[in-house]
Amino acid sequence: MAKYGVSVPLTDIRDGFWSGFRDTIVREAIPYQWAALNDALPGTAEKSGCMRNFRIAAGQETGDFHGYPFQDSDVYKWLEGVAYSLRWKPDSALEALADGAIQTIAAAQQPDGYLDTYYIIRGLDRRWTNLRDDHELYVAGHLIEAAVAYWQTTGKRTLLDTAVRFAQHIHSVIGPEEGKIHGYPGHPVLEMALMKLWSAVGDERYLRLAEYFIRERGKQPAFFEEERLLFGREAAWKDSPLGLRYYQAHAPLEEQDEAVGHAVRAMYLFSGMTDVAGETGDPGLAAACRRLWESTVSRRMYVTGALGSSEHGEAFTFNYDLPNDTAYAETCASVGLVFFAKRMLCLEPLGEYADVMERALYNSVLSGMQLDGKRFFYVNPLEVVPEACEWDRNKSHVKAERQPWFGCACCPPNLVRLMASLEEYAAVKHGEILYLNLYLGGMLRDSGLTMRIETGYPWNGVVAIDVTEAIQEERSLALRVPGWCENWSLSLNGEPCAAEYRRGYAVLRRSWRIGDRLTMKMEMVPRWVRANPRVREDAGLTALQRGPIVYCLEEADNGKALHLLRRGPDPETGVRWEPGTLGGVVTVRTSGLREDEDWPDGRLYDFREASEVRATELKWIPYYAWANRGAGEMRVWIRE
Repeated sequence: MAKYGVSVPLTDIRDGFWSGFRDTIVREAIPYQWAALNDALPGTAEKSGCMRNFRIAAGQETGDFHGYPFQDSDVYKWLEGVAYSLRWKPDSALEALADGAIQTIAAAQQPDGYLDTYYIIRGLDRRWTNLRDDHELYVAGHLIEAAVAYWQTTGKRTLLDTAVRFAQHIHSVIGPEEGKIHGYPGHPVLEMALMKLWSAVGDERYLRLAEYFIRERGKQPAFFEEERLLFGREAAWKDSPLGLRYYQAHAPLEEQDEAVGHAVRAMYLFSGMTDVAGETGDPGLAAACRRLWESTVSRRMYVTGALGSSEHGEAFTFNYDLPNDTAYAETCASVGLVFFAKRMLCLEPLGEYADVMERALYNSVLSGMQLDGKRFFYVNPLEVVPEACEWDRNKSHVKAERQPWFGCACCPPNLVRLMASLEEYAAVKHGEILYLNLYLGGMLRDSGLTMRIETGYPWNGVVAIDVTEAIQEERSLALRVPGWCENWSLSLNGEPCAAEYRRGYAVLRRSWRIGDRLTMKMEMVPRWVRANPRVREDAGLTALQRGPIVYCLEEADNGKALHLLRRGPDPETGVRWEPGTLGGVVTVRTSGLREDEDWPDGRLYDFREASEVRATELKWIPYYAWANRGAGEMRVWIRE
């Protein structure tokens, strides 16, 4: 498996930013989520039923299925996160806990390999009759991803063997051959998972099945329409403008040129398609990947890297429609965007892909979890007024505070598995060139070349790379020059050095020696961001970004009525490291203006020309850290 670029994982991540978050994942989030999956959280949290469903399916308890048809996937994502965390934080007690869960899962598997607690409990006679909505293939995909990760980390095969048996069962039931169901997943993820399974076990059937799902989707007559007529299940979106677009099944993928429908499904599907395009070398699929990437990030992405502007269908709408206060911006969609970006980097080394990956990671992904690891956002808006969340039903999906759990809890374990595997996203190799995409502190090893990376990123723009092992041959190293950076420089062993600038990277080729120190310095200053004029919601507004971090204003620092604030006439007035604020952050202060909200006569409307304004200082915090000090107003965009 290496027809296109391959990830080169970082090891021993040690930096002042991600190490703290990853420690929180292991110490707090993983145990907390295990309690949630076993319905052991306080009464304020929504019930999961996830592990109980497995015990019932295994015959260890009696009772009925609880939750959504895809409930099994929550524990699979949790197990995947555990597997990744055990790579860099061995924990025998946690591993034993995971082993016990795996034994229960394996005990629920049916003799023919089928494994889905919803149908095992509710009736196996109805399985494979609703691929569109009941997520059997989605659940299978998360089982496979967890199984591969756990086997690669621990060497234990129980979960992998379980996943292989289920994959073999799926292959016997679904596919292009006569007598099989000619369908595909309603909710993609199995495509990515099958590519991982093929890479892990070398069985080409899984590659071919993933390719079949990609090529079959969108052909006419549409499978989902045939399934509807056969089993009489009406589609939830039949009277919606979304229709088959909700599932990205309205046209063959090679013909699609817009990111449409459910945003998470789209990101998972595009990720799987990129895997297939890269591994098969199909130029048509690769071109479609590039078109769909361009549609996603150039016309339908928030400045925070969030996706999905509408609560209706958790979906994309139309170009440049990016409302801030009703944004859906599901955490899972941002996680999926990171998956897509990583695979596009494997398809071709282009700095833009890493820029977007970084934007999502540092902003809309991180915002999905409270700093203590125990509360979560499903929806990540860019503007919040708590009263509106309570009283305006069009904003009821928006919360002013993170929640302890969700009945549909896809986001919390999804965020954990991504953050626990962050080292997989740091670098990619194409040919003999090693591309460094994310600036994390740690060790990077590739074919006899070992480097120690030290950095204060994202709070400062200095990255130092020390060569600790090298062989005597020329090698090329490419350092990403972030799109937010206007001024940067490189030095080698204390002397300025030149590099070839190539598609977003500074590329150096030399025979590296032990003791070499390569230093990259990126000027990191606050910069005002404006949206494309076609984004109606942001016309006349501006946002603040420093390095990869998007900033916001919170009521806790700036008082109520944030809508009355404007950007002031003067530049920023201070960049400060505040170790005691929000776990340690860099805050930015800028000059501002505040309109007077109290008209003397209290009239609702008046003919006066303008409100009185007064100068004020605005304090900006990183967007990812908002809502960690209680409910209050928040804004990313303010008036010029």
